[in-house]
Amino acid sequence: MLRAYFQETLIEAGLDEAGRGCLAGPVYAAAVILPRSFAHPLLNDSKQLTEKERYELRPVIEAEAIAWAVGFLEPEQIDEINILRAAFRSMHLAVEKLSVVPELLLVDGNRFTPYAFIPHQCIVQGDAQYASIAAASVLAKTYRDDHMNRLHEDFPHYGWGKNKGYATREHQEALNLHGPCVHHRRSFRLDYSVPDAAAALGE
Repeated sequence: MLRAYFQETLIEAGLDEAGRGCLAGPVYAAAVILPRSFAHPLLNDSKQLTEKERYELRPVIEAEAIAWAVGFLEPEQIDEINILRAAFRSMHLAVEKLSVVPELLLVDGNRFTPYAFIPHQCIVQGDAQYASIAAASVLAKTYRDDHMNRLHEDFPHYGWGKNKGYATREHQEALNLHGPCVHHRRSFRLDYSVPDAAAALGE
């Protein structure tokens, strides 16, 4: 069962990102401040939920959260500052957009670039432990999926409607055939045409 809060006095915002390991598209992050009384039977780490469950949860989170916001960085920004820093920066952008200023940030993972004047707590697998981080994971994932679905309309040959920019076999084969487009991250390895590509992908 998810924990409602990390401590009892400060206003907490859960932070999580989506799309860090993708070959294409932005990295998204969300920040969510939930009431301490918030509970929902489906809420969990977004990776443990079905697509239908994530989209069922999103309007509930948005309606009942004290505050929520989403931020993202595009591929050219990812290439410029690297994906780790881009993930942290997208989290900062989400925090900046919150209508309520949090007093503590609960960050999924083991590292974070400190946000000015707000202390943070890194929590490994936090999206499976704390409700606010799980809620942030759902928003980040669904908003990024929406974005990749829109990009899919103009670039259908990469299969982003299904793979959302991750390095699936379908995506790799499309890259080998068509090459990268403007939405691919050029700092990532995109050429998988070598004979041992399958081995490199763990297949």
